[in-house]
Amino acid sequence: MIDHISIGVRDLTASSDFYETLLGTIGMQKITEHGDTAGFGKKYPEFWLNHRLERQPQPDNGNHVCIRVESVDAVEAFYAKALELGAGDDGGPGLRPEYHESYYAAFVVDSDGNKIEVVTFVEIEQ
Repeated sequence: MIDHISIGVRDLTASSDFYETLLGTIGMQKITEHGDTAGFGKKYPEFWLNHRLERQPQPDNGNHVCIRVESVDAVEAFYAKALELGAGDDGGPGLRPEYHESYYAAFVVDSDGNKIEVVTFVEIEQ
């Protein structure tokens, strides 16, 4: 099982502010910042930002992180806040039956081209 992930960002201060607000919608907070890194989580740093000054923004850099949340409301709040903060839309909240019949997710892209997904699993009435 994965313990934590990290993504590269060009502007650690701006990205840290963005993620602090965005991840706050799903109960995460900034836990640590030192040197060229910032770590976010609920109890310990699970989601890290690494400053990469030389990095150029890429619309589809291949980075994709998915965070599981507890409800449809959390998916929708995360997505709405991300767009409000200037993230790009890469797929609004909704069921993704091509992945699984109960897979409910949304996708956004940050200013460095990192794709961030939030997902929950809903009960499907048969």
